[in-house]
Amino acid sequence: MKQVLFFCIMFFLNVSFAYSQERFSLYSGKTPGSESWAWKEAESSSNGFNTRLVYNVVEPSITAYFPEKSKANGTSVIIAPGGAFHILSIDSEGIEVAKWLNQHGIAAFVLKYRLVHILSNDPVKELSAKMQDFNKLDVINAPVVELATKDGLKAMEYVRQHANEWGLNPQKIGFMGFSAGGTVSMSVLQTANDANRPNFIAPIYLYKKAVLGTQIPSHRTPIFIAAASDDQLGLATHSVELYLEWLKAKQPAELHMYTQGGHGFGMRKMNTPSDYWMVDFEHWLRFHQYIP
Repeated sequence: MKQVLFFCIMFFLNVSFAYSQERFSLYSGKTPGSESWAWKEAESSSNGFNTRLVYNVVEPSITAYFPEKSKANGTSVIIAPGGAFHILSIDSEGIEVAKWLNQHGIAAFVLKYRLVHILSNDPVKELSAKMQDFNKLDVINAPVVELATKDGLKAMEYVRQHANEWGLNPQKIGFMGFSAGGTVSMSVLQTANDANRPNFIAPIYLYKKAVLGTQIPSHRTPIFIAAASDDQLGLATHSVELYLEWLKAKQPAELHMYTQGGHGFGMRKMNTPSDYWMVDFEHWLRFHQYIP
């Protein structure tokens, strides 16, 4: 009985360690550019998304998820969840992705970047009303896209500065994002300097129109792109355009366009071809030696 109890305790300790997490603020004091923001970060779960949503982010942060030491391989990835710069799909496009990466020995950092101020307690309803006109939504989002990009660059700086103490390889730091998070990922890459530039990038069903910067890195930067042909927001072509730009720049590029999956598939299982994007992502990570 004692032996069984011992193994049960060790099992739960290992699970806890595998998904150990710690939150790090990206700025000390008031965040530059949004010093006057007085609202509070909030969370919503009563919506049609069947996942937790975070909104009204005022204090940008990263939450670190570290793998078991026996599995850790030194690679790390910053994850930017999506939500049209109004919300963050924190589970399906953030924490669940981080835990999957941990299983493959990769340290993960879920980024909470600044968002457009939600005035009600129903962020989905408020966002849905704005999404009737993407041009108007782009105007509303534009100032926040710049702030979110700065938060992404700051996250890159933070992880690279602390890489050695965390046992990470500072030259194996990737950045991936979903939808608006894909916009942030590409904006970070294309506005970065040597100190805060990702080593590899993975925009998933990104919104390309709002991406900041146009400079594709001159040095080798592999890219993994994934989306669904039946994306109900019409964003499939955004991923194709990005892929063609990467090919033209003679950069390592891989595109997966799934027949079905819609927009926002993330880690959700829907019995569509998009359910297997993480399998393709794993193969890509192995090919580029980010996991053994």
